[in-house]
Amino acid sequence: NAPIIYVCYDNEAYMNTGIQRSSATPYGAWTTTTPEERPESRPKKNIVDIMAAHRILYIATATPAFPEDMFRKFKKAKEIKGTRFIHLLSACPPGWKMPSELSIKALRLGVQSKVFPLLEIENGERWTITYWPEEEVDPEEYFKLQGRFKPLLKDPERLRYVKDYIKKRWDYLVKMHKLTYGEA
Repeated sequence: NAPIIYVCYDNEAYMNTGIQRSSATPYGAWTTTTPEERPESRPKKNIVDIMAAHRILYIATATPAFPEDMFRKFKKAKEIKGTRFIHLLSACPPGWKMPSELSIKALRLGVQSKVFPLLEIENGERWTITYWPEEEVDPEEYFKLQGRFKPLLKDPERLRYVKDYIKKRWDYLVKMHKLTYGEA
């Protein structure tokens, strides 16, 4: 329980060294080491659940696409004593194969489509969803903005698998939220 705030800056690959696959690379995505003929075949490591299993004092997910939420979480983390972990999703336009002016739109769609839910976990047991999408956004809209998901979009079976995983993960987060607060 060291008194640190650890920020995991996640752009979902080793972007600074040539866009290689990492344990944060999503299933079905392109990198230079997982080319279109062989896109990433394993799911992204769920770092939030790993940290929650260690029952650290504060865990949050954030993205620059929701600056007020991100600011509030950093401020809250600063006020807590002990280990704090913030998973910060940020776009890498070259690695995500998209124009830089689409970065915030892509990150926003990632949250709205439930690909990257915004949440907090306190003491390993108090789960709070901090952003509830107002309308259903198909994850495919998020994937379509990024050329790195071209292999996924070409494969209906893999795409269905990814969408099912996103739905199951969201349902799990809602269940954890309800255990904390009762009905959402």
